Amino acid sequence: MNRSLVCRAWPLAVLAAIMTSLAPHSAQADDYPSRTIRMIVPFGAGGPTDVFTRLVSEELRKALGQPIVLENRPGAGTIIGTLEAAKSAPDGYTLLMVSATQTTVETLNPNKPYRLLRDFVPVAPLMNSELVLVVPPKVPVSSLKEFIALAKAKPGELNYASSGPGSNYHMAAELLKNLAGIDIVHVPYKGSTGARNDIISGQIEMMFDSVPTMAPMIEAGRVKALGTSGRLRSPVLPDVPTLAEAGIPGYEATIWIGVMAPAGTPRGIIDTLNREINKILARPDIQESWKRQGANPMVMQPEEFGSYIQSEIDRWAKLIKANGIKVE
Repeated sequence: MNRSLVCRAWPLAVLAAIMTSLAPHSAQADDYPSRTIRMIVPFGAGGPTDVFTRLVSEELRKALGQPIVLENRPGAGTIIGTLEAAKSAPDGYTLLMVSATQTTVETLNPNKPYRLLRDFVPVAPLMNSELVLVVPPKVPVSSLKEFIALAKAKPGELNYASSGPGSNYHMAAELLKNLAGIDIVHVPYKGSTGARNDIISGQIEMMFDSVPTMAPMIEAGRVKALGTSGRLRSPVLPDVPTLAEAGIPGYEATIWIGVMAPAGTPRGIIDTLNREINKILARPDIQESWKRQGANPMVMQPEEFGSYIQSEIDRWAKLIKANGIKVE
């Protein structure tokens, strides 16, 4: 990405902080890494963020020649784990998994003790993936248009589940509500497992979930898929239309994950990590494997990834403020 474009797009204070963090420190990075690297994952084990992080971490371990230990620190909408990483030394031995959820938390929790692009420096994204909107068999609809019509006929009576306030699943549903003009009630869970169990059992009327996780349930007929959230149809669910195709033009919401480091981490270390991660993501075997799972590798330089994060913060802030969304 042209750096002059980034400079014009970002607030000067944010850009200055990131570029300071990325300033050359090659001498400090000469022997990196020489010991175990800690990767903080602010989500519970087993979800898409955790699964894909473990896959990349194992390949990164091989490339760097040092152990990489994943530390799950879920809670408070990613704040607990992210704050732990923010307090860590900027030496490249503590890294943070970042996702779309943290970009919504920037607006939903303005008083938290850190700011994503002030206290961290971007390293590299890993992947993005579509979500799928599902309903249990008992809901008497077979298409998105029928679901919207039902919701409009029963304002405030239908509900939807999410893995928590500010999560990817929460924001995807709020975007649906905004664009479709419907009133359905948010039921937040403490994680995606409980929400998923209740949509399958019919206790909840609608939910967005990751395509890889929900595809087997769709194929088994335990839930009905009404649409996927990407710009193009998911290769995992090729017969399911996108939400834009199904009746909401312009709809797009994807989950994504990446790596950040505490602000002040030497540029040489950032470059090493970015280079090795991008090599992993460019491998044909990784790309083919992830495609089968509905995941798309994202290859970017640190500044480009930082610009992407800022655009996601701005995008979700607009939706949150327009709809008065607050943390329950």
